Amino acid sequence: MEPLAIKLIGFAAATCTIVAYAPQVIKVWKTRSTGDISLGMFLVMVLGLALWLVYGLLSGDAPLVAANAITMVLAGGILFMKLRYG
Repeated sequence: MEPLAIKLIGFAAATCTIVAYAPQVIKVWKTRSTGDISLGMFLVMVLGLALWLVYGLLSGDAPLVAANAITMVLAGGILFMKLRYG
């Protein structure tokens, strides 16, 4: 497979990953309600995203870096609101 096609698949996957978190961030932001969100899951998720980000940086994989950096900000925002609003 062509390297460009592989990168495009990676960026498409990154877009899906990022967009998947947007509705949850918006809902938590609007309602300030995080009761149904698992603190443990988001702690582990943000840690995993941080590790994927480091891996992506070390391996020079742009789609991996983009997906995990932006998703980490979104998931981190949800985690922050979970810690703040309970």
